[in-house]
Amino acid sequence: MEILILRDPREAVAKCSLTPLRGLAGVRFVEYRPERRVAAGERVLLHPEGELLSPADRGRDLLLIDCAWRRVRSLLRTVDGTLHARRLPAFASAYPRRSKTFRDPELGLASVEALYAASVLLGAPRPELLDAYRWREAFLAANPELAAAVAR
Repeated sequence: MEILILRDPREAVAKCSLTPLRGLAGVRFVEYRPERRVAAGERVLLHPEGELLSPADRGRDLLLIDCAWRRVRSLLRTVDGTLHARRLPAFASAYPRRSKTFRDPELGLASVEALYAASVLLGAPRPELLDAYRWREAFLAANPELAAAVAR
């Protein structure tokens, strides 16, 4: 399973949970530019308004949009392909989110947490996604059903 990450260059690299994934096999980063087209092929798009991710989605690659929520539509307009918007079931995040502008959502995962959870649910666990994640142990402890995939 290939993971494609379309990243908004406005996002802070230092705070991003995805930064340690650069160079990891099977993970491809593309920087967003309004004039650039991104060929995605057929993929699962991780999106909170999609249908629930299911076993029927197994075998598909993933697309994650890394940007502020208000910019998702702009970034998606540059993507060519067949996208299947899917949401994850509720999992607990270990990422300490704080916003001075918006109320933090009750549910919601750090991007790396979402990618790991999706890989487990799609039957292709990628434990190495969490190798450099500072809150790895807390995330796995809070989500024992996902932690079992690391142990396998």
